[in-house]
Amino acid sequence: MNIATVVGLVKERLGIKTTIRDAYLTAIVGGVVDELEKEKGLVLDEASPYHLMFVVDYVTWRYQSRDKDTGMPRHLQYRLHNLYIHAGGG
Repeated sequence: MNIATVVGLVKERLGIKTTIRDAYLTAIVGGVVDELEKEKGLVLDEASPYHLMFVVDYVTWRYQSRDKDTGMPRHLQYRLHNLYIHAGGG
């Protein structure tokens, strides 16, 4: 997964126009990609817009909920479940 592409799309979604948060966002993206691939066993396809937008949405949620103790939103849970199914059951 191209980290710079994900960071750029997350910044667009959040309305961030400066580079001040790039290091923090890059760390979140790296953590999310590692979690999905190493912990969850998913193989992310860089050419898949579905995979790309899932990572963007997941990173955006992580960034926005960094100080909250709430669970993952249902739409992200649903999409993650679908990724498991399409990966052959995870």
